[in-house]
Amino acid sequence: MAEFNININGKDLTVDADPNTPLLWVLRDHLKLVGTKYGCGIAQCGACTVHMDGSAVRSCQLPISTVANNEIVTIEGLSEKGDHPVQKAWLEHDVPQCGYCQAGQIMTATALLKRNPNPSDKDIENAMYGNICRCGTYTRIKAAIKTAAKSQSA
Repeated sequence: MAEFNININGKDLTVDADPNTPLLWVLRDHLKLVGTKYGCGIAQCGACTVHMDGSAVRSCQLPISTVANNEIVTIEGLSEKGDHPVQKAWLEHDVPQCGYCQAGQIMTATALLKRNPNPSDKDIENAMYGNICRCGTYTRIKAAIKTAAKSQSA
């Protein structure tokens, strides 16, 4: 066990964990931030996506020892009231069905819009590739991202 100073959702925190513990489990088990989901455990499904310094990363394969001096944002830190443009667009387009993958989908979409505020269909498809939705809401996800892009530029 070791002590790690990390910045999660704008707060400087200290956690005591094995250096190899994935960030996902630090978030869920140590910090009780359970919005980030466990999906596959091998960084292939996207359910565990968070932002590290603004980029979408898969937290299930990211050891806590590698996140010091980086800003981590989880779905809980995206917006206090759930009113981020992407979250609002998600509701407008009725994207969530079971909802399990949605935190990861939203975190990937917000990272995309941060670096590309007006993405093409191909940009959206490339960015969202690998975020698996078992309910198959991909068409609504793409529409929600387009709506969020328009609302952010307005």
